[in-house]
Amino acid sequence: MVHIGIVGAGAAAAAATFVIDQTLPDAEVTVLEKSGGVCGRAATRRHDDLVYDYGANYVKSDDDRVVDLLTETLDTDGLVDVSEPIYTFDESGAVAPGRSADDHKWSYERGLTQVAKRLFGATDATVHRRTRVESLARTEEGWTIEDTDGDSWGPFDVVGLNPPAPQTAELLAATDWDDKRLATLQEAVKSVEYRPIWTAVLRYPFRLDRPYYALVNPGKDHDVGWIAREECKRGHVPDGESLLVVQASAQWSAANYDADPAENVAELASLTADIVGDERLAEPVWTDHQGWRYALPEDGVRRGPVSAAAEAGLYCLGDWVAGEGRLHAALAEGLAVGEQIVHAQ
Repeated sequence: MVHIGIVGAGAAAAAATFVIDQTLPDAEVTVLEKSGGVCGRAATRRHDDLVYDYGANYVKSDDDRVVDLLTETLDTDGLVDVSEPIYTFDESGAVAPGRSADDHKWSYERGLTQVAKRLFGATDATVHRRTRVESLARTEEGWTIEDTDGDSWGPFDVVGLNPPAPQTAELLAATDWDDKRLATLQEAVKSVEYRPIWTAVLRYPFRLDRPYYALVNPGKDHDVGWIAREECKRGHVPDGESLLVVQASAQWSAANYDADPAENVAELASLTADIVGDERLAEPVWTDHQGWRYALPEDGVRRGPVSAAAEAGLYCLGDWVAGEGRLHAALAEGLAVGEQIVHAQ
């Protein structure tokens, strides 16, 4: 029996676990997740009768294998495809038609976390939540993992690392492995830069009459980077209401990350009112917020060090490995790493 340990229960980890379970049914997979949920930045919250995706907003149809996974392999009950297009806005806040409405934009009635929940749920893997990993070690028996409570996990034949690159680099710095590949891998992972995102969620007792699902600032020259209408997703928002997910630009997010959340929300609501052209949006009836310090990788990691470490059973996976901070990229990378692990056994 092959024993596999995975740190982090993000989308890539879920996809890799799914592939391993489908093709190595005797493998034992243990997933250690520091938070209480799964799917990483593809996060969903519920409040009263609201459901909202406040990190990643949807899965794009940019990868055929991911399309097949969502529409053919997994249960499609509750799968939502947003039909409205995405418009753009410029530095001045002027809105214009932008991206085609033909691209699929998938979520679920119960939110994007369903992606990881359904993938993990289709396997025999054990997911331990609220388990923060502190260090790794390579011994004669295999890989062992130590968590912050002092508990030891393993030994494992294979370990996968799914946290964002900066957190993976910290874990590699706390890894006991007498091999030059460790330092090379740590250097490569540490070099991956990230953009932060600070998100405001704004609720209104009326439904906006707009022809678009979302607005994006492609020039990255506005304090707001993205505005999405959750009411365009079936089952997310009560009829006659609006819920906006407003993500600030990387520059604004970095400058205001530790500022008073109420002030941040108020400023983003005011900016949103100006962009959308409705002064009522400056005064939401309810709000939520979330800061993502490691939201979007600027680029991918060098593949050489990653491949070299994989030869010793240490794998990296996630959107930062793929080099694209998108949910479909994380899923595709997870599928690929899962296959690599299977083929190496």
